Amino acid sequence: MTHKRIRKFNTKDTYPEQNLNNDLCHAVVTEGGKTVWMRGQCPQNLEDGVNINSNDPAAQTHKVMQNIKQLIEEAGGSMDHLVKIVVYITDINNREAIYRVIGEYTKGVYPVSTGLVVNRLARPEWLVEIDATAVIPS
Repeated sequence: MTHKRIRKFNTKDTYPEQNLNNDLCHAVVTEGGKTVWMRGQCPQNLEDGVNINSNDPAAQTHKVMQNIKQLIEEAGGSMDHLVKIVVYITDINNREAIYRVIGEYTKGVYPVSTGLVVNRLARPEWLVEIDATAVIPS
């Protein structure tokens, strides 16, 4: 079973003024399978909770997306099973850098996505946190 992705689009069309190239959609329909609910992933190691040593939004986002990928794989799935992300960023000026990195991990996947700009995250050095959900087919 593959997930049904409704109204696929790419951010280069939706936000032509921004340098983005993310495959997204408006809705994802799943049937059966195993749902993987992930806590908000931050730029830290899954093994020991240590933050990466970087204040670069792209580097932090790479770590966050690597964590999401690792957790989905540990649950028996792949990034193709990602259905939703909620992206929290602390500075609107980092949006393009963060979403460019997300696009590298979601190319051809088309998850639904919500983005929010927040005052701060749990630790002041974090620039991005991503809450993700995947559904692994039966």
